[in-house]
Amino acid sequence: MKALTLGLLLAILGTAGTLQAQQEIPLYKDSIPNSIGKLTAEDIPTLTIFKPAPGKANGTAIIIFPGGAYAFLAFKEEGLDVAKAFADKGVTAFVLKYRLPSDTKMRDKSIAPLQDAEQAIRVVRSRASEWGLDKKKIGIAGYSAGGHLAATLGTHSFKTLIPNPEKTDLRPDFMILVYPVISMQKGLAHEGSLNSLLGPNPSKEKIEFFSNEEWVNNNTPPAYIAHTNDDQVVNVNNSTVFYQSLVKVGIPAELHLYPTGDHGFVQREPTEDWLAPMLSWMKRGGWYPAKANSSNTGKAD
Repeated sequence: MKALTLGLLLAILGTAGTLQAQQEIPLYKDSIPNSIGKLTAEDIPTLTIFKPAPGKANGTAIIIFPGGAYAFLAFKEEGLDVAKAFADKGVTAFVLKYRLPSDTKMRDKSIAPLQDAEQAIRVVRSRASEWGLDKKKIGIAGYSAGGHLAATLGTHSFKTLIPNPEKTDLRPDFMILVYPVISMQKGLAHEGSLNSLLGPNPSKEKIEFFSNEEWVNNNTPPAYIAHTNDDQVVNVNNSTVFYQSLVKVGIPAELHLYPTGDHGFVQREPTEDWLAPMLSWMKRGGWYPAKANSSNTGKAD
């Protein structure tokens, strides 16, 4: 009985520790740009924060954009679960609940997710000192349609779509794209994401603006890209075309093409299998130090 009681106590304490590491905050303090009509609680964009255990934080932050074809958010599988994995390795993680495009709730539904992505990096960078972060080590990670959002943010940092009076730098320092939607061009576009974001009859200008392989420039952040050759949902050539665009401009990039695994493999494969290559790449780029900050005497995992 004593052993059982101790086990239950440890489980409760462990759960409490996990809950303490999470904090959900509204993305905007005041009005939400580009919104119309009455918003429900589900319409309000938020950031959920996962802080590493005391003494383990290394000053790096990552903002995570879950996928869902711009029609829903795989918030747990490609958000909370990913954030916990990064936090366990000393990286402070933020999961963005971004607005899903809606003609009835937004003046221009195509830019609402990008506005939220810009606001997310603005909030994290402006509050970096408060959260013990290095302002120059703030990256983004996007999955599927969340990968499209991440790539759009990374390639369109010249376009500010939110109020930013303090002129906070909205460019991510690095980006991780996992089975990402990249292009809205015919033959590459994921039809569901295209339809949700741009509607059934998008203009040529909208298609071009959201085809991120066409917008890679000298200011685009270094990128880690992972995809599988047998992806039955998002054409793997989204990743290869984007990688080629990065290389052409001279942006450091790493592409991992796995022969099998299909779409959403991070939801099924062991965490270390997909996380370890990301952390190795981050170490080589200087965003994931071999040792945590001075408050931690041990080595980062």
